[in-house]
Amino acid sequence: MSAPSRAGGHRPMPQALTIQDMTASRPPRPSRPSGSPAAAADARTPAAPRPLDERELDELQRRLDALPAPLEPLDVSMLDGYLCGVLLQPQRIPESAWWPHVCDADGRPVPGGVDVAPLQALVRRRHAELDDLIERRQWFDPWVYELDEDASPSETVMPWVAGFATACAVFPRLMELDDAELLEPLAALYMHLDPEDLEDADELLAEIETLEPPAELSEAVEALVSSTLLLADVSRPVASTSSGRAPARRTGGAAQHRGGAGRGGAGGPGGREGSKGTTAAAGGKGTSARGSSNVPAKGASPSPARPPSKRAPKGPPRGR
Repeated sequence: MSAPSRAGGHRPMPQALTIQDMTASRPPRPSRPSGSPAAAADARTPAAPRPLDERELDELQRRLDALPAPLEPLDVSMLDGYLCGVLLQPQRIPESAWWPHVCDADGRPVPGGVDVAPLQALVRRRHAELDDLIERRQWFDPWVYELDEDASPSETVMPWVAGFATACAVFPRLMELDDAELLEPLAALYMHLDPEDLEDADELLAEIETLEPPAELSEAVEALVSSTLLLADVSRPVASTSSGRAPARRTGGAAQHRGGAGRGGAGGPGGREGSKGTTAAAGGKGTSARGSSNVPAKGASPSPARPPSKRAPKGPPRGR
C-alpha cells in the first residue's frame, strides 16, 4: 500500500473559532482526604500532557511552513494523523525514526543551520498527549480543518487520513498484523483516500465498498477517533484490571474540527483551499467501526460504538 501523493503550497493559518461542546461534560471528580492511600496514589500519577492551545497550534503551522524547500513538511492535520499512525504501531517507534518524516514526508534531512528545536518541542507535546489518551482509550480532538462549504466530509478529513497512511507506509508493522479486527477500522479510515493509492489491498477495498460515506462532518471526525482506538485494541492491548472489567467509558467531550489552512493543494493531503475558521463539536452519532469494550462512547449516556452504515449490495467490489 503506497502513501498518498502530496501537493505543495503555503497558506497562512487563520484564527479558529470555538463553539460550545454539544455533549454533556464529565462530572467533577470527588475530592479525597489528603492522607488517604488513594490520594497518595494520585500524587504519584504523572500529570497528563498539556494540549497545545490556539496560539501554539498557529506557531506549529508557521514553523512547519518556514522549513526551507525542497523539504515538504506535513501540515498540522497530516501531522496529527501521522502521529496516530506512529503510536498505533505494535512496537514503539523511537523519535529518531519518526521525527524526520515530520519535517519532510520523504524523510530528507533538514539543512544545517535551521533551528528545529522549538518545532520539535511542540510536536513532541502532541505526540505525548495522543500517546496518553490512546493508552487510556480516551476520546481526543483530531486536528481536522474545515474546507469550503462544497467540500464533502471525506474530502475534509482526507489530510488527516493521508498523514495516518504516511505513517503506515513508513512503519508497516501495524498493517502486517494478521488480525481480522483490523479490517473494519482500517476501512473506515482508508475509505477517504483515492482507491488508486491502495495497492495490493483487495480485501480492504472490498470492505470499503460495503461502507456508506459519512453524511456529516461530525460523523467523519468521530470515525477517526473511534477507528484509532479500535486499532489500538489490537496493536496496543490494555492490560486487564484486577476486577476484569474494561476501563470506564467517557460520557462527555467531543472531537473538534477547526478552520485553517496549511501547506498542501486543494485536492491533496494537507490541502485546505477556501478554508473557514470554524471549530465545531461533533454530535453524538455512532462510530464508523466495530464496537469495542475499550472504546469510550460519546453522548450523554454510555453506549457501545455502533457498526458503520452498510451499502446495499451492488455487484462485485472494484479492483485495484
